Amino acid sequence: MLTIVAMLRGVNLGGHNLIRMETLRALCAACKFENAQTYLNSGNAIFRTKEKNLSAIGKRLEDAIEMERGFRPAVILRTTEEMHDVIARNPFAKRKNLDPAKFAVLFFNTALLPETRRQLEAINVGPEEIKAHDRELYVYFPDGMGRSKASAAIDRVVKKTATGRNWNSVMNMMEIAEKMDPQ
Repeated sequence: MLTIVAMLRGVNLGGHNLIRMETLRALCAACKFENAQTYLNSGNAIFRTKEKNLSAIGKRLEDAIEMERGFRPAVILRTTEEMHDVIARNPFAKRKNLDPAKFAVLFFNTALLPETRRQLEAINVGPEEIKAHDRELYVYFPDGMGRSKASAAIDRVVKKTATGRNWNSVMNMMEIAEKMDPQ
């Protein structure tokens, strides 16, 4: 069985695309995902499944949410092993005094092209630091995300769906996944 971290894009933000976490857990159960747990109210679910096809898992959850709630958020998935890799690749790991609440990982369903990664790392609109990897973008927002111009610049370069989580959330979701994973 796989332990999966599912991150829904654009739910429970500004009163739009509302889904209660107990509803999300129930939808996961209806999709035959086991032991579904949620983290925060921003659309994070961690569960176990016998299914190996991540695309099929994501589509099944998107379909269930659309049927139940009437909107279709993108669902971006990572296995426990993939989340371990995301954490291990943290380009800021050795940095002292880095505020994890100002450090975000943007998760993509598909890989970024090498040219796109170069363009992203070349963005220079403020104090933000951007490091791109295969399906993740690591961004440090030393002054916070709220007024950052980097987010808009990233959107102009990347023309694919992503969802971001701050480092605290990444670590906490990983902790939940590890507790489920019998490895």
